[in-house]
Amino acid sequence: MKIALINENSQAAKNALICDTLKKVVEPLGHEVFNYGMYSAEDKEQLTYVQIGILSAVLLNSGACDLVITGCGTGEGAMLACNSFPGVLCGHVVDPTDAYQFTQVNNGNAIAMPFAKGWGWGCELNLGYVFEKLFVSEWGLGYPRERAVPEQRNKKILDEVKKVTHTDIVYILENLDRELVLGALGGRNFKDYFFANCKDERIADCVRKLLA
Repeated sequence: MKIALINENSQAAKNALICDTLKKVVEPLGHEVFNYGMYSAEDKEQLTYVQIGILSAVLLNSGACDLVITGCGTGEGAMLACNSFPGVLCGHVVDPTDAYQFTQVNNGNAIAMPFAKGWGWGCELNLGYVFEKLFVSEWGLGYPRERAVPEQRNKKILDEVKKVTHTDIVYILENLDRELVLGALGGRNFKDYFFANCKDERIADCVRKLLA
């Protein structure tokens, strides 16, 4: 699994700790982490939570990643922004129980965490436990298990609803404010990571034109 880590500007200083903790958990399982930043509060491109939604949608819809791990101060803004785009199903995850139930019940492709909440002594322990619970079992098996069938049915229904209520990602990128989009895609490693992993040439062409 290709995992994209994205930090918004208010929590950028925590990127290194989050990334290191994530890698310690997932790399032994065979997963890859692509750190899209922000890397520090001094980065040239300052990602807002709205731009997190744009970047997450580009990465997930293009196949450049399979899972986005993101957040902001509360996690709420990042979650709302992500869920405003097609092809993104983002859960708000605070603790390991949230993480596990999201994978089993909702089977989405992004999580948003509150990186300003409870960020004190031992914070990396909670982070690690959350990341561990994301990968203890195959996703979408249901919780509790006897609820698996209706939960899986509802997930499929929601996927179909989003296809109707959301428009095409290329259309969105072409019609959003250009500076807003360029800010979302302006991270120093974006081009290297994205074009090496993108599986949708139509989205890749759109991004190339925007960045030209």
